[in-house]
Amino acid sequence: TLCNFWKSYKTSDFMVDNLEQWWTSLSINEKQQLENIQIKVDNGPENSGIRRQFLKRMVEFADQTKKSIQLLYFPPYHSKYNPIERCWGILERHWNGTLLRNAQTMLAWVKTMTWKGLNPIVKLSKKVYQKGISLTKKEMKEIEKRLERNPHLPKWDILIRPS
Repeated sequence: TLCNFWKSYKTSDFMVDNLEQWWTSLSINEKQQLENIQIKVDNGPENSGIRRQFLKRMVEFADQTKKSIQLLYFPPYHSKYNPIERCWGILERHWNGTLLRNAQTMLAWVKTMTWKGLNPIVKLSKKVYQKGISLTKKEMKEIEKRLERNPHLPKWDILIRPS
């Protein structure tokens, strides 16, 4: 399990940068075994199915990986189905009220938690991410051409094929 933390704003760029970091950490064999990449998304403001910068970066990620990417969004108030929420619950029980006075203390605690018997790989990004990056309507029309939205669930199920 990889736990990425940051000191900057939570943005679409931060999220996709972490996906790219995960991709580069895979071996050639692991990459070849993947037919596509399915990402379960919580539909937060930084990664929603209408967030222009996020969708642009995901299209670029599909092209970079040469893999189809399917974005599947959890409906609002369904966090019990989201695996990351279970991970956060385990982490909260692990540090059990410890005063997290600084980033080093927090990261040290995260490194000692276990998830299915394994300790996570913990990273702290010091990159500063800019808020408010957006595309024009014209730029978004080009991105939208690359998105295959499920006709029954257009905001909840999006397929992006590499070019």
